[in-house]
Amino acid sequence: MLLPVSPPKTLRALYPQCFWNLPNPDNRIYLTFDDGPTPELLPFILDTLDKYKFRATFFCVGDNVAKHPELFNRMLEKHVVGNHTYNHMSGWKNANITYYRNIKKFDAVYHSPLFRPPYGRITRTQAKHVSRQYKIIMWDVLSYDYSKSTTPKKCLSNVVRNVKSGSVIVFHDNKKAKRNVTYALPRAIEHLLGKGFIFDVIS
Repeated sequence: MLLPVSPPKTLRALYPQCFWNLPNPDNRIYLTFDDGPTPELLPFILDTLDKYKFRATFFCVGDNVAKHPELFNRMLEKHVVGNHTYNHMSGWKNANITYYRNIKKFDAVYHSPLFRPPYGRITRTQAKHVSRQYKIIMWDVLSYDYSKSTTPKKCLSNVVRNVKSGSVIVFHDNKKAKRNVTYALPRAIEHLLGKGFIFDVIS
């Protein structure tokens, strides 16, 4: 299933355990990055965030953490980390017990109270179970930076046209997204700052 940039209310209603946005009166928004840490893109992302003195929330894959501990440690210096399973596992394609064990395996490398299901694919039964131990963070703005059919300008447009106060924005820290993220991320930040948004982390 291909999700729209902003998931519809009907879909959100099916998953009341999940946080799709974080409404607030302060115009705060939340940059999130999935799949890392990766050497192809994370240094650029961190350097960009450092330039603006922003913090972000990274939903990491445990296997990537194990492969790139130095990058992970640099991320941890300033940013918030969430669980994205150990092997980027889809809840739709795996038995519940296999899925739960893979989530818990991430805890062996880093424990976080935040969880985001890879691909956004989690069953309602899984969501109920996982929400007992983790705050499940979805999104209301998907950049589609990882898609070959998404141009850099379209990636930027996907973000800036859909953000509102409380939005949770998804970019990716993987090589498939490099072309789009290197173009869209700094431009999106500049645009959204100009609109008066405040960037914050998910806690």
